Amino acid sequence: MAKENIILTGFMATGKTTVGKKLAERLGYLFLDTDETIAERAGMSVSEIFRQQGEAVFRRMEGELARELGNREKLVVSTGGRMMLDPANAEALSRKGRVFCLVATPEEIHDRVSRDRQVTRPLLEVADPMQRIADLLEAREKAYERFPQLDTSGKTVDEVIQNLMDILTADKDFSLG
Repeated sequence: MAKENIILTGFMATGKTTVGKKLAERLGYLFLDTDETIAERAGMSVSEIFRQQGEAVFRRMEGELARELGNREKLVVSTGGRMMLDPANAEALSRKGRVFCLVATPEEIHDRVSRDRQVTRPLLEVADPMQRIADLLEAREKAYERFPQLDTSGKTVDEVIQNLMDILTADKDFSLG
């Protein structure tokens, strides 16, 4: 079965949404950000879901969305940073999609997060955000390594997209259609 979706996973601020939107536009695919979709459906932000309903409810919503999106085609999906760490979510989204893990150095992530004043990062509201980034990356390293890695550090969005396109066009199991 040809795989037609592109799933972007990875740590925060690695470029999943920025790259995903532009890639979807280039391919004529629909772009979906899983956190945004969940928030829209719930009528509240992800942090409000966590605060009012708890993480278990949010993770259940992620699982439901993964199963739903796993049956659709011609999508570019940007996942929340922990969504693909759940094997059931990874399996559902991989059914019709190629998964790529966008990575960046801790320094690059810290720089990007520091410049982005529009997005709050509750995980980094600590005394030493740089150390927190390094700790979280280390904790998630094994899970993220299951997917092909694409380093976004020091690259433009167009360079990352070209890297992805080169991989996809060489993949006989993938169909850009």
